[in-house]
Amino acid sequence: MSAETLSVPASPSASFINVIDPEFRFDSPQVASAQAENWYAESPLGMLVLRHAEAQELVRDNRLTHNGTGFMAQNGIVDGPVYDWFVNGLVNQDGDSHRRMRSLVSRAFTPRMLENLRPLIREASERLADEIAATGECDFFEAFADALPLTVMTQLLGVPAEDFPTFSKWSSEIGLVFSLALGGDIPGRVEAAVVGLYEYVEALMADKAATPTDDLISALVTAQREDAVVSHEELKNLIVTMVFAAHDTTRLQLANALVTFAEHPDQWTLLAERPELAPRAVEEVMRWRPSSNAVYRYAAEDIEFRGQRIPEGTMFMIGVQAVQRDPLAYPGGDVFDITVDRKTPVMQFGGGPHYCMGAPLARMEITEALPALARRLGVPSLAGPVTWRPAIGITGPNELQLRFG
Repeated sequence: MSAETLSVPASPSASFINVIDPEFRFDSPQVASAQAENWYAESPLGMLVLRHAEAQELVRDNRLTHNGTGFMAQNGIVDGPVYDWFVNGLVNQDGDSHRRMRSLVSRAFTPRMLENLRPLIREASERLADEIAATGECDFFEAFADALPLTVMTQLLGVPAEDFPTFSKWSSEIGLVFSLALGGDIPGRVEAAVVGLYEYVEALMADKAATPTDDLISALVTAQREDAVVSHEELKNLIVTMVFAAHDTTRLQLANALVTFAEHPDQWTLLAERPELAPRAVEEVMRWRPSSNAVYRYAAEDIEFRGQRIPEGTMFMIGVQAVQRDPLAYPGGDVFDITVDRKTPVMQFGGGPHYCMGAPLARMEITEALPALARRLGVPSLAGPVTWRPAIGITGPNELQLRFG
């Protein structure tokens, strides 16, 4: 399965960037040069948005939709488990359907519920950091980046910790759906992840229906049975997405943060000395090396934007990392600096009605994690080779062996 090349409106000053090249990275000089020329570049997938102002407008433009069907077709998928999960998922719903599904979660996923998790997150961060300090070297995913989100998932979602070996690979691989255009073994890996997670979540929902506990999935299962705001299949789809999002994007953002601090040791030392900088450090690591590196939209009709006529069906892919280093939006943004109070929000959580519901929880986890690590551990350095997931989806290192101090 491979991406079909789309017809993109030509512009004499728009560069072409091959985002489906396995070696492509958003922090390359080619991307910076294209960004200086124009607000977008042409790509095999559509219009690659490179500047923050245009990206902010587009994620809020009601002439654009998510068009999950179009995204699947573009990648050669017209039916099957991946199609059913993706097309019917919350992220690809618009209008009334999106509001109906989102409202079910928002009734239970409250700010108070999140704040009640903070002591748990802080304790887990400190305990895991102390365990790393005892040896000074670790597989960071095993020692921290997987373990912290799992602690939160167990408390918030009600996912049993002992089930983690069962679903962990699936929840790490399902996010490759946004990288389907690269082909290879990715479509097969995504399908295996979808099938595995659906089977796991079906059993989990049955258990919660029989013996509900004080957790979000129990609350959602009970609400679905009582008022049927969503169907059983819609809820299962939603919970599959929640299990994936609560684990994969956070684990990869934590890993991205540690790679970044390994490259900027002075910033790690500064955070250890000034833990009050943690909120700015979180925003800066998400800006510099986001785990969610592409936001997609499609033109639902012929539109005019920035003086160009853009045909119906055109894909806009917002290159999040490039957008978050746009010098027009982030003065001095070519430097990683946790002391800067940047006024422009990051884009990796999207915008408008589809702004990520999990953003406050992700920020909370990383805000507690980074100072806990920095206070207890010396400067991180890579203790082994690092390979990377594709740049155009949920991205980060595949492995991360670290040495501290």
